[in-house]
Amino acid sequence: MSIIRVALDVPLATLFDYAVPLHCNVLIGHRVLVPFGRKQLVGVVMECVADSELATDRIKPISQVLDEVPPLSADVLALLKFCSEYYHAPLGTTVLSALPARLRSPQPFTRSQKSYKQALRYALTASGRMLDLENFPKRKVVQRRILAALQVGAISLAQIRTLSSTATSGLKVLLQEGWVEVCGEATEAAPKQAHVAQLVGSHTLTAAQQQAVDAVTHATGYASFLLHGVTGSGKTEIYVHLMQHFLQRGGQVLLLVPEINLTPQLENYFRTRLPDVAITSLHSGLNDTERSHNWLEAQSGRARIVLGTRLAVFAPLPQLALLIVDEEHDSSFKQQDGLRYSARDVAIFRANQRGVPIVLGSATPALESYYNAQNGRYQLLRLQQRASAQARLPEVRCINISNVYMQHGISDPLFAALGEQLQRGEQSLIFINRRGYAPVLMCAACNWLSGCKHCAGKLVLHLQDRRLRCHHCGHQEAVPRTCPSCGNVDLQPVGSGTQRVTSALQEHFPHARILRVDKDSTRNKGAWAAARQQIQNAEVDILVGTQMLAKGHDFPNLTLVGVLNPDGALYSGDFRASEKLFAQLVQVAGRAGRADKPGLVLVQTAFPNHPLYRALHDHNYDTWAQTLLAERQMAGFPPFVYQVMLRAEGQQQSTLNAFMQQAREAALPLAQSVEVYGVVPAALSRRANHTRLQLLVQSDSRRVLQEFLRDWRPLLETLPAKKIRWSLDVDPLEF
Repeated sequence: MSIIRVALDVPLATLFDYAVPLHCNVLIGHRVLVPFGRKQLVGVVMECVADSELATDRIKPISQVLDEVPPLSADVLALLKFCSEYYHAPLGTTVLSALPARLRSPQPFTRSQKSYKQALRYALTASGRMLDLENFPKRKVVQRRILAALQVGAISLAQIRTLSSTATSGLKVLLQEGWVEVCGEATEAAPKQAHVAQLVGSHTLTAAQQQAVDAVTHATGYASFLLHGVTGSGKTEIYVHLMQHFLQRGGQVLLLVPEINLTPQLENYFRTRLPDVAITSLHSGLNDTERSHNWLEAQSGRARIVLGTRLAVFAPLPQLALLIVDEEHDSSFKQQDGLRYSARDVAIFRANQRGVPIVLGSATPALESYYNAQNGRYQLLRLQQRASAQARLPEVRCINISNVYMQHGISDPLFAALGEQLQRGEQSLIFINRRGYAPVLMCAACNWLSGCKHCAGKLVLHLQDRRLRCHHCGHQEAVPRTCPSCGNVDLQPVGSGTQRVTSALQEHFPHARILRVDKDSTRNKGAWAAARQQIQNAEVDILVGTQMLAKGHDFPNLTLVGVLNPDGALYSGDFRASEKLFAQLVQVAGRAGRADKPGLVLVQTAFPNHPLYRALHDHNYDTWAQTLLAERQMAGFPPFVYQVMLRAEGQQQSTLNAFMQQAREAALPLAQSVEVYGVVPAALSRRANHTRLQLLVQSDSRRVLQEFLRDWRPLLETLPAKKIRWSLDVDPLEF
């Protein structure tokens, strides 16, 4: 018998030795079913060794080789090993978290009927192609959308479902009418050949766009490019031209986006522009069957373009030739639980590992990326004008709320601007990054506030269903009729959320078509796709939304953006708060005036002369970035230092304090070129009945910090930590 070393999804930083019977053929990267205590666990073979430190009689044989799926490739395993070592997470947890849930199950992976249906593609029949959509009944909105999408070419069931929450029913009707037919199974098609990546509807690139495309396509081997383009400058057009170039050379392309909401429209756009190229998506919005199916499409090479959120960075891509990270500054690329990796940074390592170029795109690059471009680690590509000759960057004005009358958080000048938009038949967006009706409910008599009994946060008022909800732990309760403290009936909502703003606008503009877009209103599957279609069809006059609407969306008729309550970040304890605010405001401002109509952005603020708002007014990212870099250098913050945060939480505060103090005492003797700070409460000091503490360690050398962590982590694992959950967060973004 030979011996293999297996990675298992257990919180132990080790591999486990198992024996392989002679009749079994096991390769590195194969999934195997092994006994572990009283359980049977799925693991991944990481090594084959000649002998083991364990006695022969203690080495258990594997139970089964799960070889119905090809083994993970050597480069994917090397990528996962790097993540385990750099982020100091158990190798088994790291490896297994990169697999779809179906492939982590002990049950043998078989293709279900549901998976078969997901793979089917649909196309118009001869009679369907003869339909005139102009004369098609307008009340059949969903069927019209499906027919319009199919006019471009055959699409899958997953794509059809993105058109509406009731798209499956609409498809059934079209099949019965004989206008649509099943045209085959996508997964059985051979991998696309290099020469078939034809670009449909090619736009003429501007000189700056062409320079960016040429720079990337002429690169040999690994190269990192920072594509710094203003909103609406045509970064997506550059992406599609780069995709075509590398697809024609026989490669695969991985495109990472920060949020699920951006994937459907990008996927549809790329399918329209590259209709003969197999495209698949990987994100948490897919069910287990869809995700495993798409993952296998990527592994087999049939999917030539993989579009996904952060976990897609681990997708197996045998012919990977180009990586693109869109909105690379977005904090959503940083995983905040389990393996706390940055998908952007892992993508850069993967590009270097494979010797291929990577493009980081953003209108407001992260300061770390901008600094790397300034010192030559990345090549900076600039797009300083909007792609459309008629489109101009929007005018930005600040409304000083210190001396104007406000109604439910909306100023009279903003109300007046909205009224003008309605008269012109143009769309407006009111941006407030807080959902619910009001952030807190207060008693006017005793100043009682609606605090969460499980968290250090407040319960948010949701007036429509008369509930108070905690957006941190999920606790909710009915709105009290009287003050729980003094019995007063005069309870007042304080502040504004999307629901309150929507109500105020409906009261002020009773005939306007107002749509609220936030996590609550788009909870149901297909709700966001339907809302986006309403906006595109000009069926909405005023949008009220959170950061879901801030980036990546192109609404040609939207010309006014109003921003409410942005000032909180100016006096936040998080040193990254102003950087995040500027990026958010630039993104949401970029939704205005993207076509031939001029755009206007009105920002309600008590500090209209703040340097941040002046830079926003001038559309001058560079000046603001240089200001922040000077501050960071003086204060000793990233990108001039490297950090790791020890985070811990537990129900017993005394036990938690003891653990963190012992962790600090263990760190001090190791800290030669490393600075160890004191133990402090987290920003949200209590969550779900758990106290949360943190300890920051930093160094001006990444190598020195990693050496310190390799010595410190084994000591942490020996500390008594009963009922304490702790983790190391390398390169933390949240404090």
